[in-house]
Amino acid sequence: MLLKNLKISAKFNVLLIFVFLVGSSLSGIALERVLSQNAETAIVEESTGLMEMVEASRRYSLQHVTPLLKPKLETELRFIPEVVPSFAARSIFEQFRGIDSYKNYAYKDAMLNPTNLKDKADEFETQVVENFRQQPNLKEASGFVPGFENRLFYISRPFVITNQTCLQCHSTPDRAPKSQIRDYGSENGFGWKLNEVLGAKIIYVPAEKVFATGHRIFSIVMGIVLSVFALVLIIVNVLLKTTVIRRIKNIARTAQKVSLGDMDADFKESSNDEIGTLATAFDRMKTSFGLAMKFLNNQQS
Repeated sequence: MLLKNLKISAKFNVLLIFVFLVGSSLSGIALERVLSQNAETAIVEESTGLMEMVEASRRYSLQHVTPLLKPKLETELRFIPEVVPSFAARSIFEQFRGIDSYKNYAYKDAMLNPTNLKDKADEFETQVVENFRQQPNLKEASGFVPGFENRLFYISRPFVITNQTCLQCHSTPDRAPKSQIRDYGSENGFGWKLNEVLGAKIIYVPAEKVFATGHRIFSIVMGIVLSVFALVLIIVNVLLKTTVIRRIKNIARTAQKVSLGDMDADFKESSNDEIGTLATAFDRMKTSFGLAMKFLNNQQS
């Protein structure tokens, strides 16, 4: 009922505003989805690259560093951590974190039964390890860490002993180097088995910066979209008033004058569009009405 009582220009403005709101909302939803997908893709690619770097450093250490240092384990008083591939990977990653833009990144060998208790898996990491144990074919897992509101992304791969020589330090305490027992004790890090999932290599990537960039892009693009929509709305509204509403009002005023007996009123429309045709029709009706009135007046006189 409310729309029925509105003038044509008001109804058209309501329609334009509705189109504006719907169009901008749909554009915003679509843009947000695209930016979120792009942000997640960028995070996955970055974290995968970091994981490959970690894996490469572990392989290099196992193939070239460990064989050189392992004979010294029995002669040195202190345990040589460089003999462990995990230590090399962490050390290289720490150097990487020295770059200011990567200082909030983290790498951890999350173990269920670690030699170094600093590597003990927390509740979330334990679940990641259990998932790898329950799904032997699962080679990688990633996603957002629960409780961080999509602000901390992780990528993980199973930690599996595939080299028989590694069991020298982790099978039983009596086989382990004395320096290892001296530094880490004989309670933890033993009983490991070949090809068993013992933990998970996990890299944590802060996603806030990537999403913040996406939000800035969203704000800029939506600002442009809203400005374009608003400009189009104004232009269409002005064109409607100048090409339709104002001309219809002129025809209506002239028709009202004619209805009151002013036969000299001019419709002032010479265009060939629909409104011009309407004005011409009214003008002919006025002429016909004028001739009829003259005829009636002549008959009466």
